[in-house]
Amino acid sequence: MTLRPTLTALALLLALPAYAQTDSTTAPEAEATTEAAPADATKSTEAPATAEAATAAEGAEAAPTEGAAAETLPDIAMGAEDAPLTIYEYASFTCGHCANFHDENWPKLKAEYVDTGKVRFIQRDIYFDAVGLWAGILARCGGDDKYYAVSDMLFDEQKKWLAGSSGDEIAANLRKIGLKAGMTEEQMTACWNDTAKVEQLVTTFQTNAGADEIEATPTFIIGDEKVQNQPWDDLKKIIDDKLAAAE
Repeated sequence: MTLRPTLTALALLLALPAYAQTDSTTAPEAEATTEAAPADATKSTEAPATAEAATAAEGAEAAPTEGAAAETLPDIAMGAEDAPLTIYEYASFTCGHCANFHDENWPKLKAEYVDTGKVRFIQRDIYFDAVGLWAGILARCGGDDKYYAVSDMLFDEQKKWLAGSSGDEIAANLRKIGLKAGMTEEQMTACWNDTAKVEQLVTTFQTNAGADEIEATPTFIIGDEKVQNQPWDDLKKIIDDKLAAAE
């Protein structure tokens, strides 16, 4: 079964910046390491006054918008182009388990494998809800060079920026992150109002997640193997085995 987002691309576009409430930052149970798409991720809050918005259609299934299909965006990679192993991470900025991975295991993966030229790392964003889409737009707003820095900030401060009780508060929280990353108010507003680019992001998400049959986040593609989130020692063994096989 493939991941089925609860909003259509068109509904996501119309929803901006009406945010969906999410409980993804609550403490995960000990045995849970990934998060599936929430059953109801379309409950919208009041839209911020800084951009045009409309209420998203509730309960809609994933489907392309009518008319010409938007082009997919290229991956943003970190690490050596000639690294013997490529790792893809499918992650959502509203996923608590993804934030835990980036807090606990990403520094180890980066230091031991990416920075040493052994692994080329590519993060692919998943949008379970309008909130995650807005964060994804912000992550790309500063350009490819700032994507991973902004991504780290979004995961590091996830509980803070998701704590807003309304769309306006969440928008203000995201703007604070953007300002700390060196973006201007005008730049962020332009990115959030660029519906053509937003549609590209949604199309890219749907295309990649559908092709790899992603059902939960975080999910990793390590070489040619799809791997669910696991303790670091288990992930490390898989990576080391793949590197040994590539020699």
